[in-house]
Amino acid sequence: MTDNRIPLAGVIGHPIAHSRSPALHGYWLKTYGLPGHYVPMDVAPADLETVLRSLPKAGFVGANVTVPHKEAAMRLADHVSDRASVIGAANTLVFRSDGSIHADNTDGYGFMQNLRAGAPDWVPQDGPAVVFGAGGAARAVLQALAEAGVPEILLTNRTRSRADHLKDEFGQRITVVDWVQAGNVIENAELVVNTTSLGMQGQPELRVPLDGLQPGTVVTDLVYTPLKTRLLEQAEAAGCTVVDGLGMLLHQAVPGFERWFGLRPEVTEETRAAVLA
Repeated sequence: MTDNRIPLAGVIGHPIAHSRSPALHGYWLKTYGLPGHYVPMDVAPADLETVLRSLPKAGFVGANVTVPHKEAAMRLADHVSDRASVIGAANTLVFRSDGSIHADNTDGYGFMQNLRAGAPDWVPQDGPAVVFGAGGAARAVLQALAEAGVPEILLTNRTRSRADHLKDEFGQRITVVDWVQAGNVIENAELVVNTTSLGMQGQPELRVPLDGLQPGTVVTDLVYTPLKTRLLEQAEAAGCTVVDGLGMLLHQAVPGFERWFGLRPEVTEETRAAVLA
């Protein structure tokens, strides 16, 4: 790409109209006075490879990918980062000047930055974490928690076989708990994480009994619509430290923005307000 071309980036999903990423990146571009545009792109799975290969020629320097394209985008990439390979999915793509695609996954980074910002007193080594869900988001969270030094991760999912599969991949630090027993293991947890879509607007509620939550436990929900889910409401009422999911979206976007537009943005209260507007 020549120097006088305006850099373009965007987010690819199917559907994509709900994404808050365009508002986020648009806010940063405007705030820092940078040339560039960030656009939503609704791409059907059958068209993903064709679109990805054509974007660099249209002036795109990179893209985010979201549901349902994260696994496919990683497979289509020419170069894959170690963390994307471990997670098995990509959410951030960088298009090189030769047209090649570099895939990374910043979800774990975003999760951990959000957690540390919202619960600065949480010490990973202090005790076990309970994780609800065994999908792509769970994989990123498991990697981040293991890297941070959490001694034991109690993993529970409605379909147990998926949780068992993650234990086989991520090792002995993970203990799989039957979904019907999920409420019984949270009372000894230092951290509780919901990585499922349960509790999201338009989805069923998370039905796990929460009366075992202890004051001081850190509880975070990756869902951010609504911003305060039923899980977070009940955790707050129990005296827990609660961390909403919006910050993960904001923090995971930082590395991509820096690579595409050449400046590392800050996540501030103004950033949150702009994305929620």
